[in-house]
Amino acid sequence: MEYLFELYRRLWNRTSLDFQRSLISEIKWENRLIGITGARGVGKTTMILQYLKSQFAVSDNAALYASLDHIWFSSHTLLELADQFSKSGGKVLVLDEVHKYAGWSRELKNIYDFYPELQVIFTGSSLLEILNSGADLSRRALMYSLKGMSFREYVNFETGNTLPEFSLNEVLNQHEEIAIELVNKFRPYQFFGNYLKHGYYPFSREFGDLYDQQLRAIVNLILEVELPQLRKFDIGYVPKIKQLLSIIADSVPFIPNVTKISQKIGINRTTLLTYFHYLDESKLTSNLYQSNEGISLLQKPEKLYLENTNLAFALGRNVDIGNLRETFFLNQVSSKHSVTLPEKGDFLIDRKWNIEVGGIGKDLPKKEQGFHFVAADGIETGLGSKIPLWLFGFLY
Repeated sequence: MEYLFELYRRLWNRTSLDFQRSLISEIKWENRLIGITGARGVGKTTMILQYLKSQFAVSDNAALYASLDHIWFSSHTLLELADQFSKSGGKVLVLDEVHKYAGWSRELKNIYDFYPELQVIFTGSSLLEILNSGADLSRRALMYSLKGMSFREYVNFETGNTLPEFSLNEVLNQHEEIAIELVNKFRPYQFFGNYLKHGYYPFSREFGDLYDQQLRAIVNLILEVELPQLRKFDIGYVPKIKQLLSIIADSVPFIPNVTKISQKIGINRTTLLTYFHYLDESKLTSNLYQSNEGISLLQKPEKLYLENTNLAFALGRNVDIGNLRETFFLNQVSSKHSVTLPEKGDFLIDRKWNIEVGGIGKDLPKKEQGFHFVAADGIETGLGSKIPLWLFGFLY
């Protein structure tokens, strides 16, 4: 266990507190069992290390971080670690990448039941299943999901500002004054284009020109390792699925013809629809349905988007601007709201607000009033029912 403490202290020393994700202040850290899920690369590890650094000194043995994909766990168990840690006076045990450890859920349950003096914080893939994990953790664990950086967080990251988030109701009904206030503090289009290309994942500065290459490596790991491991995804279809992701990036947007795709890939319809669902779960795509109620594995999505615009630039060849705008809007709004496909328009939020997404010249037909709005790219401030697209990046 001393070896794990040594590794943790190295990470503690390298962790900066300069920029922190908004979720860190929303988590109820006092809970005995906390789970944080999210796609690869969104910053789960950094966030929990920041929490530990803000609460414990580097020499304080009351806290310990361990990544479960480390070779140490090839000859030791989670229960063994928890037992030794508890006996040495440990209080907070952080377990990273729990999905890499076979039988993680049952051992976590045992730790929770038999070591009440320990608080456990764990992270895992967005594919992590609590309800179907083989142990009843759903009523014990307080779960959170971490997305990539919002446009607001990216601007704060780049400028050192602490620009606030706004509710959807505020954005829809007070956007004129909010936008004017924000534009006095920063120029949105100085940052918006860069955000679409490389602002979603916090590691963009670290990789620089190799950022797109790193994103493609993450996609490969999800398709070739995580999905086969956690969803029995047939690795033989990976090249075709990569092709599909590239097509989605370049489409206007992508409306799936399941019959044609299944014939082209050489996969039956049922399996293809299941894979659509898995891609959405893994945060590679966002699947848009006419209703979010009772979505089954075999329900066909009406439209397919990549989960975020950075993936579009990494995987596409001729990325469509209309697709980018809609991908950005869906990604930012779906963080806290239900988004479905309306009978008319682009997006229906919480079954109430109908939103059209477009460029600077986009306007609503005069008959479409009330709960209908336009999210327009290319404008700093809006008027009436026409709202700047970038402002929807301030919802989280």
